[in-house]
Amino acid sequence: MTEPVRVLARAKVNLCLHVTGRRSDGYHLLDSLVVFPRMGDVIEAETASRTSLTITGPFGIDLSAGADNLVLQGAALMPGNAALRLHKNLPASSGIGGGSADAAATLRALSQLHGNALPSAEQLLGLGADVPVCLSQTSIRMRGIGDVLEPLPPLPEFWCVLVNPGSACPTPDVFAALERFDHTPLPAVPGRFTAAEDLFTWLRSTRNDLQLPATRLCPQVAVVSAAIAETEGCALNRMSGSGATCFGLYATGAAALKAADMLRASYPAWWIAAAPVSDDPRDNEVREVDQDVTHVRGG
Repeated sequence: MTEPVRVLARAKVNLCLHVTGRRSDGYHLLDSLVVFPRMGDVIEAETASRTSLTITGPFGIDLSAGADNLVLQGAALMPGNAALRLHKNLPASSGIGGGSADAAATLRALSQLHGNALPSAEQLLGLGADVPVCLSQTSIRMRGIGDVLEPLPPLPEFWCVLVNPGSACPTPDVFAALERFDHTPLPAVPGRFTAAEDLFTWLRSTRNDLQLPATRLCPQVAVVSAAIAETEGCALNRMSGSGATCFGLYATGAAALKAADMLRASYPAWWIAAAPVSDDPRDNEVREVDQDVTHVRGG
């Protein structure tokens, strides 16, 4: 019998997100630099006579294991059946990949399990605009509706602290609250970032165009962002995606872990996690300590 396959569905963080236009079909055009901290949900796939889905984990209780789940929708694009298990460590609908990351991880798991090719780019976009970028699991520039992916120069390793207050920021509502859609694209990306501070300096010239409308809909975004900004060593704080998760960037693990501890002590009801950001392929591997060390849910 084939051994089960376990895949880490790493969180997707938009370090910056510029909204540069809107197509006639309503899809928004984006320009974003995306990274994947070493934290996430876990997908496990095992050969079976029929495809099924079981959901566990601290954020699994509110999720449906029915046909509307993106894990099963992704599985439907791949030949062969499998018993699928989703261990949900990340808060759902929070601007850090969520279902798209889980769907992408499912595709990778089933490709390894059965030895089949991945779906076409058109099929991936049919699952969701973030699925292609989540399938990459590497630092990347995402443009268009998520269909234009451009490699980045190697990024220096740095650390990220993610914070979610438990408030919902529905993506359609956030985009609907945008007052304009013709913002400028990202500034030119340097050919090389020598150190983390070089990256942080460049990021300060960028923004997240969704943060203001998201804050109007969910005032907690401003509270979270301000709390992160007050932590020692925070080089940049911003909202990811359409929110409500915000992040802080740190040059070292010691600074990030200290900031996460401080935030947990002050805001025990918030979800807070700290992890390094790197493009080492080994960061896609599931390690037994992951769930104990990097994921904490308050409340």
